[in-house]
Amino acid sequence: MTDKAQTPERSLPVVQGGVEVPRALKPPVKPEALRHRNFRDDEFWKQIPAYREIDEATFLDHRWQAKKSITKPAKLLDAVQDLVSDAFIEDVKEGFAHAPMSVRVSPYMLSLIDWKDPYNDPIRRQFIPVGSSLLPDHPKLDLDSLHEQADAPTPGLTHRYPDKALFLALDTCPVYCRFCTRSYAVGIDTEEVEKVSLKANSQRWERAFAYIASRPELEDIVISGGDAYNLRAEHIAHIGNRLLEMPNIQRMRFASKGPAVMPQKLLTDDAWFSALAGVVERGRKLHKEVVLHTHFNHPNELTAISKRAMDRCFSAGITVRNQSVLQRGVNDCPDVMQLLIKRLSYVNVQAYYVYMHDLVKGVEELRTTLDDALEIEKQVRGLTAGFNTPTFVVDAPGGGGKRDAHSFEHYNRETGVSVFRSPNVCPDALYLYFDPIDRLSDAGKARWADPAEHDSIIEEAKQAARERLR
Repeated sequence: MTDKAQTPERSLPVVQGGVEVPRALKPPVKPEALRHRNFRDDEFWKQIPAYREIDEATFLDHRWQAKKSITKPAKLLDAVQDLVSDAFIEDVKEGFAHAPMSVRVSPYMLSLIDWKDPYNDPIRRQFIPVGSSLLPDHPKLDLDSLHEQADAPTPGLTHRYPDKALFLALDTCPVYCRFCTRSYAVGIDTEEVEKVSLKANSQRWERAFAYIASRPELEDIVISGGDAYNLRAEHIAHIGNRLLEMPNIQRMRFASKGPAVMPQKLLTDDAWFSALAGVVERGRKLHKEVVLHTHFNHPNELTAISKRAMDRCFSAGITVRNQSVLQRGVNDCPDVMQLLIKRLSYVNVQAYYVYMHDLVKGVEELRTTLDDALEIEKQVRGLTAGFNTPTFVVDAPGGGGKRDAHSFEHYNRETGVSVFRSPNVCPDALYLYFDPIDRLSDAGKARWADPAEHDSIIEEAKQAARERLR
């Protein structure tokens, strides 16, 4: 006779829609596994003293967002008032004084910063510099590190890859990111950088269009800047339709940080949204792909307002892809990157690329190592569907273009030098990326501290790559 005390109890079957649910092979998920579905949906902007009386309709008005954007320390102080100390404001002033990038932050972004801990907030770090965190630039830094101007047959048009060109239609943005690789042109002159002018100009555009039409191998055009968000509705329609009418062009991408930093425009600027949707629809009828590329870096940037904006894009048939930049103290840990990718997927935004931070003047404290990228990539791979899993890439300094982060020919972790090839750009060239010096070992730091060692460091890395390629 069986001892009932030793017989395990059998749980009652679970019935769903009249069907018994098969016994699960995996344990129940914990609530935090679904946190990517939780979007901030409160009147968060009212934490900012200057916005306490602002109603939702006003906050959602893209014109108000643009008009009230922060461009100077004095405006920042007026907005946040007693939320920060005088010492913090002085630190910001020092940061602004040494910033190569103009500063412009939307009220939306300003409101999402945790002002109880501004020094560690991932959004503050991206947009508002503080002098106390600045590090010396890497000695191999070049203001135009990607050599976009060297690959430009006419100002504002970069032709590097065989079938793709980058069209910089203008040189302004709805916000200015500290880490922008185009600090050589974007925004107004600063104390650190005198900018190259790429104003929205029909004559400059016509030269770019003429070149594109003359090159039958060109099929793919990225419309960027600056930021396509700052183009007028008629400009979106004009550029989009001119390119669609070229027989050689099959694909185009409007590139914009806007959906991440000012999603209100997608909800309240009907003329602009209709212009984009119109180009997308016309492209579809011509069997040509037109998509929107955007730039979310941290899950805190995705709110209920963002979801509404992305839902509108999805309903209109606009494909949205995301390109993040890996930044220290922002998204350089697996947990944050996993949450970002899952949250993007939930609002139908494809996580397309995660870039290694380019060598940009004045923001060395935001860069991290190639090793960090390789480890984070392992942690996100398999988290969700492959088409929503980003490729981690190095945009190779010197004009090598985007290279898979794993594809280096050599990586010296002591000196932080990684070597890449780009056969479709220049088969014989070697392109070097440099980890931030403050993240190296003491031995690596010591070598870089001696300028006489720099050439040797580089030649050693190149030679090791050449030996591997034999």
